Amino acid sequence: LANTGFLSLCAHGRVTGLAVEAGAGLSHVSSVWEGQTLRKGTRSLGVAGDHLSRHLHQLLQQQSHTEPSALQALTKKVLTRLKEQCCYVSLDYEGDLQEEGSHHPARFQTPDGHWITLGKERFCCPEPLFRPELLQLSSPGLHQLAWQSLQAVPQQARRHVLGNIVLSGGSSMFPGFPERMCLELNLLFRGAGVHVEVLASPRRATAAWAGGSMAASLTSFQHTWMTKGEYQEHGAQYVHTKF
Repeated sequence: LANTGFLSLCAHGRVTGLAVEAGAGLSHVSSVWEGQTLRKGTRSLGVAGDHLSRHLHQLLQQQSHTEPSALQALTKKVLTRLKEQCCYVSLDYEGDLQEEGSHHPARFQTPDGHWITLGKERFCCPEPLFRPELLQLSSPGLHQLAWQSLQAVPQQARRHVLGNIVLSGGSSMFPGFPERMCLELNLLFRGAGVHVEVLASPRRATAAWAGGSMAASLTSFQHTWMTKGEYQEHGAQYVHTKF
């Protein structure tokens, strides 16, 4: 068992930094210093991929030009595919809402042959990651949680953590997500004399798994392995001795 934020940092070759994770069920922000997760710097947001899929479904139901029969074909799996193929994060949400021509429509064909056209739904779907109030949640957005987490880092370590902000999780894969996170954090740190950059690997959707594999293969980690022979000899309780 390991903190997924730490594992996401490992996947980027780091043991110190800030991990911003947007997954399927929950989103997390974790501050990590030399491999240790700072509990005071851990935050969670109850908005993630599954919530965004349901939000997209509701947005489509409000369309007057979408046939009800087309929406009935949208299973959770199809909604996820629709979301991943067509949606993106806006860099100017309010402006894009007001400017009809600022977003290009996208078309998606359901498994039973219906066509769905998405307009503003494309960028309205992931916006609750930054504005949870759109889902009637009073929590701060993911960028604000990241800022709060950084405030919990000791002053002498903060600049080093700031230089190692990594994104991970499937819901961080929206086009525009890294740029929006960077933009929002720089606005929050305006006047502090720092410029924030974020690390967004193309394979960040599975960063925690990759980091876990890398961490487990380190020679410094091998003394904590429990072999099959040890398990058979001592049983499951041996895990408490080993770890």
